[in-house]
Amino acid sequence: MSGGLGTVLKLVALAPDVRGRLRRAAALSVLSGVSSVAGLLCVAYAVGELLADRPSGTAVTCWTLGAPAGLLCAFAARRLAEHLAHEGSYALEVALRRRLADALAHIPLGEVQKLGAGRIKKIVQDDVKALHNVVADALPFVGSGVAQPLAALLALGVVQWRLLLAVLLIVPIAFVCFSLLARDYGSQRERYNTANEKVNAAVVEYVQGMPVVRTFDDGQASLGRFATAVEEFTEAVADWMATTRASGRLHRLFIVPLPTLLIVAATGAPMLTAGWISLTDLLLALLIGTMPIEAVSPLMHLTNHINDSKAGAVRVQALLDTPPLPEPGQPREPAGSSVIFENVGFHYPGRSGQPALDGIDLEIPEGTVCALVGASGAGKSTLARLIPRFHDVTSGAVRIGGTDVRDIPSDVLLRHVSLVFQEPFLVSGTVAENIRLARPDATDDEVCAAAEAAAAHDFIVKELPDGYDTQVGERGGRLSGGQRQRITIARAILSHAPVVILDEATAFTDPETEAAVQQALARLTRGRTVVIIAHRLATIADADQIVVLDAGRVVERGRHADLIAAGGRYAHLWSRHQQAADWDLTDGRTGHPAKEEITP
Repeated sequence: MSGGLGTVLKLVALAPDVRGRLRRAAALSVLSGVSSVAGLLCVAYAVGELLADRPSGTAVTCWTLGAPAGLLCAFAARRLAEHLAHEGSYALEVALRRRLADALAHIPLGEVQKLGAGRIKKIVQDDVKALHNVVADALPFVGSGVAQPLAALLALGVVQWRLLLAVLLIVPIAFVCFSLLARDYGSQRERYNTANEKVNAAVVEYVQGMPVVRTFDDGQASLGRFATAVEEFTEAVADWMATTRASGRLHRLFIVPLPTLLIVAATGAPMLTAGWISLTDLLLALLIGTMPIEAVSPLMHLTNHINDSKAGAVRVQALLDTPPLPEPGQPREPAGSSVIFENVGFHYPGRSGQPALDGIDLEIPEGTVCALVGASGAGKSTLARLIPRFHDVTSGAVRIGGTDVRDIPSDVLLRHVSLVFQEPFLVSGTVAENIRLARPDATDDEVCAAAEAAAAHDFIVKELPDGYDTQVGERGGRLSGGQRQRITIARAILSHAPVVILDEATAFTDPETEAAVQQALARLTRGRTVVIIAHRLATIADADQIVVLDAGRVVERGRHADLIAAGGRYAHLWSRHQQAADWDLTDGRTGHPAKEEITP
């Protein structure tokens, strides 16, 4: 509990304004607990004075006025504490999400990709929400679970220590009940969470894979995995309930006001008869003596809230602690758009074994096209993504215009490098807003000109209902793949970046759309330094330089004709590419063996 609470408090400390608000809420909660005890004390003394042989009118009046004043103060302070706690927790959500967004904007892009959209969403949305719950709900417990019982014990100790001892008789029983309930909590909670995650994963698999499931296994395999996950979850819940059944009964039997009232009455009546205590003392013990035992349940709820939020707090803190991309102490601007790799080595963090890149020496002159080819896992994407600093090299250097990319400020570097991926990404918004992401200050004419150069203008104005004001939907889901790709190319054209990286930009386009995309890419790359990651070798036959990678090393380089004539690795890949291009259905349907298709 302490570790989780410590992490929560550390996160709260990140927002000083929120921290002050929460401190006021805690103070008001304490005031509420103390005021409630004071109000009940006034009730006891008012009743005691009324039942006295010679009641004092002044005393009765004072105690009678003090009772509602204390209770109203307790009520008002608690309500205000709850308001401030919830207000502060919402402000904490905003502060933490802004911090997380700022952290994501400054950590290496490769680290962001490694985290994945699902995990980032869980941290930014779900885990922060769990922290909101613990902060909003925990602070009111400070009054009812801590301040109120302590004030009650103090009042009893001052007024009548004998009755305090009577009230404390129930404490060992409460401690035993609490210990039994908390027994094996950590392991049981972990088993419960694991089983719950398996159920969620099985549901997602079954729903998202419905077309494949229905086509190949009629739902039996996936449904079986789902049923198994549900069964494991049910067993985990049943075992946890069985473990806590006996302790739960003890809790319901003793952690309630009645046993304490019976103890106070059973011990207080003889004391009253013997003259050891007054009637007022007994009434006070009956009114506030149950508060310590009633505080056990709020404290248990507080513990559960902290345990629920602990893992989320750790994940939030871990993301905030991720080292940002180092910015140069003496920033420099690139002098041109040539790209040079100098003895580059790269090892993915946390991965052992062979490096992803080893001893890469490569020069891409300004205004030329360099194609990277090789089998999957050869290091093509890794090499290209070192240029915009998705990661920093482990050894060697990457230079643009003669300047080490680590000496170029990240915002300047990303203005010099434009990327077009094989899976085009659009943000939720209009077509114009997505194109304008490259240059927020671009005019409407500049946006239209970029769209025309990307072969996108015609379909935007003729096919989309609101033209450039058409909402593209989440991730551009209202547009076809080819339309999304041309909008991303228009965005790259608008950026005027002198270095362009194309990661198989036509991989998922149909032949008709591919022609339009190829024309758009030709306009995009004109006069720029271009790095192409290619699987379709026919698209890079005219490249100024073709670099063949294998296991993170450069094994061949040159122009298409020269590499074919050399008869090496590239010639082998080209032969396989031609075989795949010549394949058709007749090979299989006539009984002849189909030509082997291998994706280089």
